[in-house]
Amino acid sequence: MRTGSEKKKKFRWKWLIIILSIIAAGILTAAIIWGAGIYSALDNFKKTPEESIFKVVEPKNVVEVPKWEGTERVNIMLLGGDARDAKDGDIARSDSILVASIDPVTKKGHLFSVLRDTYAEIPDHGDGRINTAVTIGGPPLAMKTVGNLLGLEIQYFVYTDFEGFKALIDTIGGVNFEVEKDMRYRDNADGNRYDIDLKKGYQLLDGDKALQYVRFRHDAMSDFTRTERQRNFLTAVAKEMKSTWNIVQMKKILESVSPYIETNLSVSDMLKLGQLGVETQIGGTAQIPPMELVGETHVGGASVISIRDTDALIGYVQEVLLKDDTMLPPTESPSPDGKSNSDSTSTSGESLNSSSSR
Repeated sequence: MRTGSEKKKKFRWKWLIIILSIIAAGILTAAIIWGAGIYSALDNFKKTPEESIFKVVEPKNVVEVPKWEGTERVNIMLLGGDARDAKDGDIARSDSILVASIDPVTKKGHLFSVLRDTYAEIPDHGDGRINTAVTIGGPPLAMKTVGNLLGLEIQYFVYTDFEGFKALIDTIGGVNFEVEKDMRYRDNADGNRYDIDLKKGYQLLDGDKALQYVRFRHDAMSDFTRTERQRNFLTAVAKEMKSTWNIVQMKKILESVSPYIETNLSVSDMLKLGQLGVETQIGGTAQIPPMELVGETHVGGASVISIRDTDALIGYVQEVLLKDDTMLPPTESPSPDGKSNSDSTSTSGESLNSSSSR
């Protein structure tokens, strides 16, 4: 027969188990709600034909997009659009073109930025500026054009505009970054809404300041240095996105950018790539075409960037994919409090120990 103290102990353990069960159920419910919210936000990225900004595009021929099976290298084209000069109903040329290439086996990723004035073959349309491909045949033709140039099969695209970029940076709380020099430019379009005025130094860039940084090209090397800035800044963003806090508030981040994003990624593929992204480190970044393969041609009186040797360019891309900058020792750079910080990013192209591809 149990004593009074034994009954009290049993009573206490019973209620402890009930309380722990309620807490566990609450956590599970919250996780399900959070997961449902994530799913809903991701689902809004893929627009219906009526919602798509590319609905006015009538391709000459249907371009088949390669499938990703999940085990081979995956390549994602990132398009940044500047619709300010586009007429109503027209598609804006790509202001920025980047390709993220990720090897799911090695968990290494690489980021390529393609100079927008590169003169290349646009399938079924002859030669033209590479940033016009999206206006002719939408993202599938742009993916095919850029993929042929790099010698890669591009399975996915993600398109956003200035406001989508700003929303992302603001929602993650900005990005601490080294601005390598004073940057100023007066942009009279849109009532000077996109003027550039940045001070040199390590600082927290919000969405507006970050957009100014990645858009600036008014120096001696123009788009050549601009694309390097874009790669370095996106490397810093990738690192920031992997922080525990931003993973926790992922639903909020996705909802903030959803109105400005368009993609062909399914929710299941986004979730797979999201998990892969958390595990991936950036192996290297590169400009396409590299300086040694850049030529200059005039078409219709305008200067465009030609490629001296297209086969050499494809070989160069493969060489970059074999690089692994994560094996290099970290470079010290100052943090806001004046102390050294080996994880900071500068625009000289140092590795961030970030996320990305191989």
